[in-house]
Amino acid sequence: MNTNTLVDLRDLKKSFGPITAVSNLSLTLKPGDLLGLTGPDGAGKTTLIRLMAGAMTPDEGQVIINGYPMERNPDLAREGLGYLSQNFSLYEDLTVLENIRFFAEVRGMTAKRWLPRAMEILTFVGLVEFKDRLTGNLSGGMKQKLGLASALVHQPQLLLLDEPTGGIDPVTRQDFWQLILRIVAEEGVGVIVSTPHMDEVARCHQVAMMKDGQIVLMGSARELRSSLTNRIIEIPGVGRAVDREKLYTLPEIEDIQSFGENLHLRIRKSSPDLVQKIRKLFPDSQAHQISPTLEDVFIAFMEDRGEPNA
Repeated sequence: MNTNTLVDLRDLKKSFGPITAVSNLSLTLKPGDLLGLTGPDGAGKTTLIRLMAGAMTPDEGQVIINGYPMERNPDLAREGLGYLSQNFSLYEDLTVLENIRFFAEVRGMTAKRWLPRAMEILTFVGLVEFKDRLTGNLSGGMKQKLGLASALVHQPQLLLLDEPTGGIDPVTRQDFWQLILRIVAEEGVGVIVSTPHMDEVARCHQVAMMKDGQIVLMGSARELRSSLTNRIIEIPGVGRAVDREKLYTLPEIEDIQSFGENLHLRIRKSSPDLVQKIRKLFPDSQAHQISPTLEDVFIAFMEDRGEPNA
């Protein structure tokens, strides 16, 4: 089915006994969109991705993929979908190319179709020279790239990635994200990726923050950061040396968090003279106002009121 909407989630609910994992959640995604899904452990991110992939059935609501309702047309809905789970299983006693062949043939692809595509996608992810290597002899990062290649071999319109960079080194993580960005730009694939890393969600076109099974904050990284404009003050290089109780005597301060050796002070509203007040309390502090980070937004969002004050 030809449609301008890849994902259409309507009032999804999913519970496990007394625990509600997804609650009244609706979401749409178009071709070429890159959505970063983040939130604390237990927020419902993995359950949501599994519902979209058809690996779970919702208690209520609808999952519509590329125009096909998952509950009525699961085969057609999954046809244009690629899925890479947290614990993606590869066959370690098969070669790289044999693994690709297996996943291609499961999708019903003939050799005439899958072999050229396999070579193309292995070149794309940088594994073509390792096509005859046993998968068990690959590094963790190479296995992740092979998992991505397996999910892409049938040329899906939608790619679902559940924490795909877990357990790989920072350099490989950067390489993996460059591949995701190229997939979106060059093939027009829509991608939904869950990740706990704020530097990763910042690369996405849209960021959705989940809490208690719901998307409670959504927008571009810039839009989300703007919710705390003029409300973050940094005291660099102090670690735990600054007396926080003394800082909290200033009524403008809402919260204090450590970021490495720096402190970030979130204030209730813009206060031009607060920096000078802090410098009077701590003359050597070098306090200064900074642009908020997504980490600042996430921490504010995690508090009981649900999201930062605008």
